[in-house]
Amino acid sequence: MGKERFPARRQANYELLRIIAMLMVVTLHYLNHTGMLLTAGGEGGTNRFLGMLTESFCIVAVNVYVLISGYFLVEAGFKVKRILVLICQVFFYSAVIPLIMMGTGIFIKSGEGGYRALQYLLPLQTEHYWFASSYVFLYLFTPVLNTAVKAMSKRQMQITIAGLLLLFCGEKSIVPAPLAMDRFGYDFGWFLCVYLVAAYIRLYGCRWMEDARKAWGIYVGSALAIFAIGTGSYVIHIRTGRLTYYMDVPYHYNFILCLVGAVALFGAFGHIKIPEGKISEWICKLSPLTFGVYLFHEHIDIRNVWTGWVEDFIGPVAGAGIVGFLFHLVASVLIVYIAGSFIDAIRLNIFRFAGRYLAKWKGVVWINKLDKEFR
Repeated sequence: MGKERFPARRQANYELLRIIAMLMVVTLHYLNHTGMLLTAGGEGGTNRFLGMLTESFCIVAVNVYVLISGYFLVEAGFKVKRILVLICQVFFYSAVIPLIMMGTGIFIKSGEGGYRALQYLLPLQTEHYWFASSYVFLYLFTPVLNTAVKAMSKRQMQITIAGLLLLFCGEKSIVPAPLAMDRFGYDFGWFLCVYLVAAYIRLYGCRWMEDARKAWGIYVGSALAIFAIGTGSYVIHIRTGRLTYYMDVPYHYNFILCLVGAVALFGAFGHIKIPEGKISEWICKLSPLTFGVYLFHEHIDIRNVWTGWVEDFIGPVAGAGIVGFLFHLVASVLIVYIAGSFIDAIRLNIFRFAGRYLAKWKGVVWINKLDKEFR
């Protein structure tokens, strides 16, 4: 979810995709926290089927983020300064949010002893934010990965990626039982696979991504297939009591159709042309704030309560009809995205001020020297 710096003329389409992917992420969390999804033994209903359909189109979001990063980082290279800024951004949210909440009298969950404080102070090591932890570890490996992919032949990369996808993705996609080594895509290992896919696309292209209509078709088809498998498993479970586990498999990040859909959506946005101008400028100004939206609403003190805060503002979603549910979903996602972007804009200005103040500090000079070693 980190932000790479490229000219707006070349990047506006992918920066727009980054924004849309974050809106998808917030949507996924909204659906989960409001109970608007089908679950084993849970209630059905039109809204929950609609929630499953929405999730089917949004589940590609995390893979899309990693694809965007891998596609550009394979050429941009590793920078010590970038990873340090990313770590500081994560720590800023993990440590500052509880201080603000305590200062304003907002309740913070207690009773977890010193480990709760450890989650504030060591957010990456404790997986306070699982995505940030996996992404940082992936980024630390990029010098090795980039050197390897550029030294390998096209055929060698194809064999390597195929083998990794078979182990991380292929087997779990068809086996209707949990596998001990499967982390559902919530780990560094899966991110490495997606990164290599993105690197391959950057270096060698992807034939079925060259046509925009085909790419959009594959994305929509993958989403509808995920919906069909997920809801079909639910219906079978209701009637037979089986497939309890497999109901969730199509919505794991390392499910084969989730990866295919993400690659297709990424490819489809490659054909979108956004001319230079105000729209392009605004997209490229908003895009760097998307990671902050994630860090804000997924903080451990906020992730399970923000939907309740939104309901206090716009009313509950329970009992709403289809139109009411859709309005509540869109309004909630936009409220969280706007609030998160506003907060991260403040954070960004604080970091810029600190950057100007520390520009001549010996530590920054040393970091710049380290960056030269990776050029």
